[in-house]
Amino acid sequence: MIKTSKKFKVKIFADGAEKAGMLEMNADPLIGGLTTNPTLMKKAGLTDYKSFCKDILTEIKTKPISLEVFADDLAEMERQALEIATWGDNVYVKIPVMNTKMESTLPICKTLTEKGVKLNVTAMMTFDQVKEFTPILSKGNGANVSVFAGRIADTGIDPVPLMAEIVKYLKDYPKVELIWASPREVLNVFQADEMGCHIITVTNDIIKKLNLYGKDLNQYSLETVQMFYNDATAAGFKL
Repeated sequence: MIKTSKKFKVKIFADGAEKAGMLEMNADPLIGGLTTNPTLMKKAGLTDYKSFCKDILTEIKTKPISLEVFADDLAEMERQALEIATWGDNVYVKIPVMNTKMESTLPICKTLTEKGVKLNVTAMMTFDQVKEFTPILSKGNGANVSVFAGRIADTGIDPVPLMAEIVKYLKDYPKVELIWASPREVLNVFQADEMGCHIITVTNDIIKKLNLYGKDLNQYSLETVQMFYNDATAAGFKL
């Protein structure tokens, strides 16, 4: 269980695809929900998508969990989304903002929203994308727009102004929540919390670093020096 004295307003969602880790995070009261995606599932060595999802949903029954379609054809995406949505009342179906042909998924998101499917539109990078999808998503039972702030930062652009602008924009759309996706460090959790971002998806290794909140930096400095010394000694370095 993560121990931190910090009270977060932002909802922290655990991002992963390993069953043990997902169940560990689901049991932690700090964690408000869970997400996964095909890339994480591949890294975890999963080959049976449906079996894994249905199995994990037998134990994760109340916290929201986002499960992603993996088709590239829009009609097949819609079919997969409709099936995935039947697996649990807590399921949000992740739909990428476009397919590999750069065809917008807005038409199928409109149809799915009208059919009552809760959506998480993912892989967004721009304000224009958010503005295009939000009016449609706002007519449904609840939706997320997932903006990959971490990937934006990877290009050398500070994502904070964009995320803050989206938070302000979404005040007129209370049924749509902003997800800060792909964070790179614990600092991002605090940035998301300070600006009023609704959700941040975080991998288990970063989540566990939240235990460091309030740590004495002189003590941390000492522990770092001890680590270097111990590793040099263990390696048998000599001059």
